Amino acid sequence: MLGKTSKKDKDLVILQAKRKEQIVKSVFFIFSLVSIFTTLGIVFVLIFEAAGFFQEVSILEFLTDTLWTPLFYDKHFGILPLLCGTLLTSLIAMLVAGPLGLLTAIFLSEYASPRVRRICKPILEILAGVPTVVYGYFALLFVTPLLQKIIPSLSGFNALSPGIVMGIMILPLVSSLSEDAMYVVPQGLREAAYALGSTKMEVSLKVVVPAAFSGITTSFILAISRAIGETMLVTIAAGQMAQLTFNPLVPIQTMTAYIVQVSLGDTPAGSLEYKTIFAVGMVLFLLTLILNLVAQWLRKRFREAYE
Repeated sequence: MLGKTSKKDKDLVILQAKRKEQIVKSVFFIFSLVSIFTTLGIVFVLIFEAAGFFQEVSILEFLTDTLWTPLFYDKHFGILPLLCGTLLTSLIAMLVAGPLGLLTAIFLSEYASPRVRRICKPILEILAGVPTVVYGYFALLFVTPLLQKIIPSLSGFNALSPGIVMGIMILPLVSSLSEDAMYVVPQGLREAAYALGSTKMEVSLKVVVPAAFSGITTSFILAISRAIGETMLVTIAAGQMAQLTFNPLVPIQTMTAYIVQVSLGDTPAGSLEYKTIFAVGMVLFLLTLILNLVAQWLRKRFREAYE
């Protein structure tokens, strides 16, 4: 009798545990659905509003016109000036963050002691927590005047200053992800290289970095995506002059800065000028989506080669 009662109690406990587990699974499933439907909602709004814009402006004009003046009397709707400004600041940022981030990652992974690594890595990641508006005014009020002493022709609003500061801002993204990728490289690869007479630098540059190539490239592409989507920094320090130029010393306008300009409330909702922000937002969304897909492909492609 005691055995039967004990068995029934065990079955009841197991049933209750299964019910609780099912409830937890259902809650997690609902949370995942919320994120999925939120993403689908954003994509739907972008497509719906952008379709209204392209009913009045041809895609050919949008992609090939070299002027962007939707808020002027003589209206032009060429995305190239905004795209050029966005890519210019992002390129400058990566020229700063790429080498510095990679060298920092190599130092933390291969040269720093565990104590130094535990101290330096959190301090470095503090840069990622600084508000972007602070970076914007830092670029405008400190970096730009400093650069003007070296480059007198540098305009008050320019692409160079926010690009450099943006590189500092995304530096933790490059260094942290790259260092994590290097840290998990099997120790046996290092020991084999040392056994062949390699120096520490040779092991770092010719063994560890190639072995962690998938993680390093992923960090670079994610950093580029972060730079392309940056808003407040370029809005404050880069200017609002959309012009097709690769000169970093003159004012430019990025896609995100234009969206902020139109979203301030002076443009009537539902007008063609207002719809331009959704067309620009769609281009921005596609750029970041393509970069993220490339990052995932590179990670899978080269991770398979080393595993």
